[in-house]
Amino acid sequence: MTYSLDFRLRVLSVKKKKNLSFAETADLFGVGVTSLVRWVRKPEPQTHRHKPATKLNMDALKEDIQLYPDAYQYERAERLGVSSMGIWHALKRLNVTYKKNAQTSQGRSRKACYFLSSVNIG
Repeated sequence: MTYSLDFRLRVLSVKKKKNLSFAETADLFGVGVTSLVRWVRKPEPQTHRHKPATKLNMDALKEDIQLYPDAYQYERAERLGVSSMGIWHALKRLNVTYKKNAQTSQGRSRKACYFLSSVNIG
């Protein structure tokens, strides 16, 4: 849980004014000792990245899935110029799953690709 900056500064000022230990301050305010130690070093909360992936073109990935349904992720990564983990995250965002041996004895393809209902490739 992220505490606000004003709360963090208030806790640290009370600790300093009353000359309390980390454990006493943590008990007084109901926060963890580790959190207090971290706040002394850096009181501001860490910011998180809320950006979409920019390097991978999702339309190109959808087209690649249609053209090469049996491809491995590292093969897609080479074709699209990204890392295999980037492909993994993009496929997860598209809700694409892979099932080995979809039709046990008939298909014999390396993999069969299934799209969940949220993906519209048409």
